[in-house]
Amino acid sequence: MAGPRFPKRYADVAQRLRVPCGFLVAACFIWLSQPSVASLAVGLPVAAAGLMLRAWAAGHLEKNLRLVDSGPYAHLRNPLYAGTLLAAAGLAMAARRPLIGLLFAVFFTLAYLPAIQQEEQHLKNLFPAYAAYAGRVPLLWPRWRGVGSPRRFRWGLYRRNREYQALAGFAAGVAVLLLKL
Repeated sequence: MAGPRFPKRYADVAQRLRVPCGFLVAACFIWLSQPSVASLAVGLPVAAAGLMLRAWAAGHLEKNLRLVDSGPYAHLRNPLYAGTLLAAAGLAMAARRPLIGLLFAVFFTLAYLPAIQQEEQHLKNLFPAYAAYAGRVPLLWPRWRGVGSPRRFRWGLYRRNREYQALAGFAAGVAVLLLKL
């Protein structure tokens, strides 16, 4: 994995604290947001694109059952995290506060990058072909020409992976922004 390497002990703590810290970041988002019609027009489509990337990924993901290389996984190894990053960037733009963007960036770096690192190690141990896949497919920035299998999106996987929770979180974020407009 390119980027910072986190000690396992830190990554374990970050993994446990990711959700509680996420609620703290959400509270800061609610408190600090100062949206305008223009910021919503720019930020919400970006956030929606991130949510759609997450949904597309969830409809292909069969956790721990097979090495997924279809759909967005043919273009990048971590489309769920990339979608989260894109959605957060869009919500920060919509909120019209650079501090929120900085807070999201710090949170992603300190909480999500260690999780990605741990997941990469887990996948290397679980799937012998993962190292070759990781050599072909970038971590977070997409390779536009896919190199994966032709499997199709499945709504059952979307539901099984509970991606509707991200949709609910997005809707709540949009509602906050609209109320603060």
